[in-house]
Amino acid sequence: MEIKHQNSILKLMAKVVFSSRWLQAPLYLGLIIAQAVYVYHFGVELTHLVQQTKTVTENQIMLVVLGLIDVVMIANLLLMVIVGGYETFVSRLYLDGNPDQPEWLEHVNAGTMKVKLSMALIGISSIHLLKTFIEAPNLSQQTMMWQVIIHMTFVLSAMAMAYTNRLMEIKAH
Repeated sequence: MEIKHQNSILKLMAKVVFSSRWLQAPLYLGLIIAQAVYVYHFGVELTHLVQQTKTVTENQIMLVVLGLIDVVMIANLLLMVIVGGYETFVSRLYLDGNPDQPEWLEHVNAGTMKVKLSMALIGISSIHLLKTFIEAPNLSQQTMMWQVIIHMTFVLSAMAMAYTNRLMEIKAH
């Protein structure tokens, strides 16, 4: 009788632990709201650019456009985290046969998501670095140096994650 009681407690515990994944669902909903804020921000910045077309310089246009690209890349990052994270850690999305299903979602796992996210971060960092180089005359060399160091840290981290992920894939096969 004692063993049967322990088994039922273990089964209940397993169900509770497995069900706890649903605690992440509100986090993904929060990220969807954050993405809506980025869409609003994008619209505001684009409206300002269009309204000021006759008075802005080419450098100002370039900086605003880089800011818009930055917003798009962050929105892409959010989308990867929302869709990939939900599919990986909470529940299947059951998109089979949907023509709009992203191709990358077919082979998403925690390892590939880390690599994809790190690549997105490198893209975002690259945009910031480009903005820094455009504004170089107004910035200190120390500020520029630290931004390059941070960017290179992202690049090296992504390379290490990709290498580690590759080793794990090889070991699994």
